[in-house]
Amino acid sequence: MSLVHHRTVSIDGMDVFYREAGPQDAPVILLLHGYPTSSHMFRHLIPALADQYRVIAPDHIGFGRSSAPSVEEFDYTFDALAKVTASLLDTLGVTNYTVYVHDYGAPIAWRLALRDPDSIEGVISQNGNAYEEGFVPEFWEPIWAYANDPSASNERALRPALEREAIHWQYTHGVPDVTTVSPDAWELDIALMARPGVDRAQLALFADYASNRPLYPKVHQWLRTNEVPVLAVWGKNDEIFGPAGATAFLRHAPNARIELIDGGHFVLESHLDEVVEIIHDWRSNLANAT
Repeated sequence: MSLVHHRTVSIDGMDVFYREAGPQDAPVILLLHGYPTSSHMFRHLIPALADQYRVIAPDHIGFGRSSAPSVEEFDYTFDALAKVTASLLDTLGVTNYTVYVHDYGAPIAWRLALRDPDSIEGVISQNGNAYEEGFVPEFWEPIWAYANDPSASNERALRPALEREAIHWQYTHGVPDVTTVSPDAWELDIALMARPGVDRAQLALFADYASNRPLYPKVHQWLRTNEVPVLAVWGKNDEIFGPAGATAFLRHAPNARIELIDGGHFVLESHLDEVVEIIHDWRSNLANAT
């Protein structure tokens, strides 16, 4: 099994932490994490893929071991996070890659795709949304309300999403056997969320999430025009991004492979081996088809 390297580079005066494994000349898979986690969510996936791929998994600004400047020092928007990710890829000399997205990783990847449509050779979406159908209303209604009106009352309604109970729930809801999910995962996220100023950064990103929805038609056009291979490997019991978000890919990527896993939002915690097997099979089938 390949060693995983833990590295940091400076981009625009900020530290960007990333994990990397696999041969430097192998095809690249870029892993983009979601909320409220970091590249730590890929800690077991990276070595499982690194025998065949160069795997790169950064921590977004404000997450994990990357810098977490204040909202006065950094514009916490998905445009800004995508810009940092693009700069990281330039720094690492990566021009073409398959992107694996989870949650917040999806809107970052869609911006990378619209910036350079030919750079992304495939999409693996683990509960990473590109369609209105994917939103579970009960979870998203407080976020849309805050995005529309960041008032004190709407902020109070949303703040519980930043707290221990909600983060623990993200990892355990929809999981048939919660003993398969390591408490270390959510405890790390909870600790990092408690850093000074991180709550304001996360509220800013909640407010900006609405900016992703107008991009969806352009993403759909990109999927169709570029005939992008898509694998949706999705925790079907997710109460944040429901399984309709997975099957919707078929509208613009008719050859997409849809795999609904009996898990929740963080399906890698409970179904790693199944996901790895699906990815290897999908990539093998693509190679045989060319």
